[in-house]
Amino acid sequence: MNPITFKGVKEVEEKKLVGFRVICKDMTGYGQEIPKASMLLNHRKNEIKHLVEPVKLIGTFKAEEISEEDDGYWVCYEVHDIEVLPEGMVSLVVPAQKYAVLNFKGNASEIFQVYTHLHKWIEENDFTRIPDKWSLEIYSNWSENEDHVELCDPIF
Repeated sequence: MNPITFKGVKEVEEKKLVGFRVICKDMTGYGQEIPKASMLLNHRKNEIKHLVEPVKLIGTFKAEEISEEDDGYWVCYEVHDIEVLPEGMVSLVVPAQKYAVLNFKGNASEIFQVYTHLHKWIEENDFTRIPDKWSLEIYSNWSENEDHVELCDPIF
């Protein structure tokens, strides 16, 4: 079975997110820190009010951040409303956006390389990436061994 399935283009509505922001000095640190933050968030999800789908973990980042506020990777759950944040957590609202979408089944450490396939598909289908908008990684099954993730790269 192919671990990569192209889903095409999808309009994603605004997402209100609550979770942890991970900031590392270099890219290699994210491979260690994102799984730690994800596991911590999973253990603390009962502290988050108004969860949309408590099984869907959402990672978001800007491939090309233009300000310090945009730097990092957010590990979150989607909520219906942002109220009181649990201690140490942050909130973020990702505006509605059009995305090129690819499903991936495999180890989270391989996701970075999978983006090459998604970027090639975008180019071949005459879309343009928007790297300063929020990319989404929507995990329908998060584990340390295998993930089912929908990679959403912003396009126009």
